[in-house]
Amino acid sequence: MPTEAKDLQAPDANGKSLGDSLLEGAEYDVVRELYSRFGTDICDFQRTRDGVPTVWVPRDKILEVLRFLKQLPQPFSMLFDLSAIDEQLRNYRQGQPPSEFTVFYHLLSLERTSPSYGGDVRVKVALNADDLNLPSATAVFANANWYEREVWDLFGITFAGHPHLTRILMPLYWKGHPLRKSYPARATEFDPFFLDAAKQDAEQESLRFKPEDWGMKRSTADEDFMFLNLGPNHPSAHGAFRIVLQLDGEEIVGCVPDIGYHHRGAEKMAERQSWHSYIPYTDRIDYLGGVMNNLPYVLAVEQLAGIKVPERVEVIRVMLAEFFRISSHLLFLGTYVQDVGGMTPIFFMFTDRQKIFDVIEAITGFRMHPAWYRIGGVAHDLPKGWEKVVRTVLDWMPKRLKEYEKAAFRNGILRARTIGVAQYNTKEAIEWGVTGAGLRATGMNYDLRKKRPYSGYDRFEFDVPIAVNGDAYDRAIVRIEEIRQSLRIIEQCLNNMPAGPYKADHPLTCPPPKERMLQDIETLITHFLAVSWGPVMPAGESSQMIEATKGINSYYLISDASTMSYRTRIRTPSFPHLQQIPSVIRGSMIPDLIAYLASIDFVMADVDR
Repeated sequence: MPTEAKDLQAPDANGKSLGDSLLEGAEYDVVRELYSRFGTDICDFQRTRDGVPTVWVPRDKILEVLRFLKQLPQPFSMLFDLSAIDEQLRNYRQGQPPSEFTVFYHLLSLERTSPSYGGDVRVKVALNADDLNLPSATAVFANANWYEREVWDLFGITFAGHPHLTRILMPLYWKGHPLRKSYPARATEFDPFFLDAAKQDAEQESLRFKPEDWGMKRSTADEDFMFLNLGPNHPSAHGAFRIVLQLDGEEIVGCVPDIGYHHRGAEKMAERQSWHSYIPYTDRIDYLGGVMNNLPYVLAVEQLAGIKVPERVEVIRVMLAEFFRISSHLLFLGTYVQDVGGMTPIFFMFTDRQKIFDVIEAITGFRMHPAWYRIGGVAHDLPKGWEKVVRTVLDWMPKRLKEYEKAAFRNGILRARTIGVAQYNTKEAIEWGVTGAGLRATGMNYDLRKKRPYSGYDRFEFDVPIAVNGDAYDRAIVRIEEIRQSLRIIEQCLNNMPAGPYKADHPLTCPPPKERMLQDIETLITHFLAVSWGPVMPAGESSQMIEATKGINSYYLISDASTMSYRTRIRTPSFPHLQQIPSVIRGSMIPDLIAYLASIDFVMADVDR
């Protein structure tokens, strides 16, 4: 990224030149710290619509910059996300260094709480298409391992020094890199599918686990190791998830998690769906989170559009999101107890979950996948009588939680199976990118709804449950208390629901208000285009994090002034949580692994996307 190639006077999407942005970027503490250490010739500032300080650094400085950020007095200690962008078809990049491919690192500081994303920094590296190479960041951040494998898999960018750079979401025999712009987006653009005996044998052979490829020994001078496949179809795997165990008797010496069996190309799909029509796809990421998945996406789109939603919309969104948090946690608790040997509680918890779905259906018309949030609001206003069905759950759930604690979580067998099992501390959790209840169970009081309130969460009174031991038992206990706090939030929504519209009065709200369609032919045409073709979002970049059911979920969106997203990056919590498994479970027994898997609370659609 040579300095002389930059046009300091070229305006960006906001009308600012790069020269202006270099000076303006100093409003952020982290940018001033980077300028002080590396100088403005190395660190180029980019202004984005989400306010996240974004700097470009040369490839040969990336590891030095990452180490510097991680070792600051208030460190950016978590590698929150790492991915790439194929820039070759992008038109609106004014004010940015020339780049055919871009790799970005999103770092998170849990200590910094200043306004305007004081706890984030996004570091970018520009690459040419004929030289897609970077040094691996695994020596700086342990959890860079899977993220770099994903970037190599989907973009073809190589990370020198990576311990095992191979496919992670696509099968080993796959050809090409699907998130490149040159790669087809539709099945009809591929050659006809065929599967003869030779191809089937080759594909089956590619699934054979070879310990030597992963640096594992088959034996020592005194003993042979056994290699055991758990999954990809096993009840305790909670989906199409395979983990290969290296065993010395029943002790786990090593293991290799194997994901990708549920990959559906959600990020690729976003490149051919309108901003509005992509909303139902978000429901299917964490398929237990329902509208909770819509929230970071629509908030990020609203950042691009400059839409400020009415207060009533914020409260409605919070209420439905918390209902889905309860629903997800109930499923987690039921399967958790079942995995460690209990049977009865799961039936009771599913019964309560149906009561939650009754409320969701009464309000949205659907149960598991309402896809109910909209750009600028929600699909329709709250129906008549919604207060009564909400009150029914608020009166029912508290006493049920007490029964669950008494019947299941004070049970001696469950406690023996989970207390002290799969234990890790706060430092280890941050190193592996663990968020949500898995982080709070270690004693870390970090919840985005409190630290960085979104959608009006700062107007609600609730506590953040934490534990201290960071084991399989504490991760479950934290979620029980989170249900209680969700009920507190929902009751405040019920008692203090603001009046007003359920959709913003903004030209990019989609779908536009139907009543305007009936005024004249011009509004009818506008309505037709906004629904069928989709709204045109201003060029720019935005992102939004939320405290989802399983940890921090985020959407990072790039608009090229089109009706569709140029790049949609979905950062899910379950992906890093599964990457952590080997470091935690090594030296434990097989039953401990089952309890550990149960305590993570993951679904494979949230991992593979």
